[in-house]
Amino acid sequence: MKEYQSLSHTRWDCKYHVVYIPKRRKKRIFGQLRRHLGEVFHELAKQRGCRIVEGHLMPDHVHMCISIPPKYSVASVVGYLKGKSAIVIARRFGGRKRNFTGEVFWARGYFVSTVGLDEAMVRAYIRNQEKEDERYDQMKLGV
Repeated sequence: MKEYQSLSHTRWDCKYHVVYIPKRRKKRIFGQLRRHLGEVFHELAKQRGCRIVEGHLMPDHVHMCISIPPKYSVASVVGYLKGKSAIVIARRFGGRKRNFTGEVFWARGYFVSTVGLDEAMVRAYIRNQEKEDERYDQMKLGV
């Protein structure tokens, strides 16, 4: 049985496969930065109420499966992760307190794909939902 997460009026399971790269796809994610970046991503995701289910840092790109509450858009969460992690990288590994020059670590854009139920299952669920609602209403009348 699948476990769903809850907000005050919502039950949800929204997971996305996200991939993004450093600027000019340079192989810059290695050594101490690589070890530290995983912690940074997990902490930033937690601040937005998200959870990184699975992640892997390659030398020239980042893969993550991230669970995002439906109250946030994927674009806003990915933008937040990329922006804040770039600030952390500049402060800890760039040797400066602030990033005044406007340099960015991550390239613009990202790849995203939904991770979820099988399409055929969803289509069958939608197709049969009316019958399920009628069955539920019949059960309520019998009480």
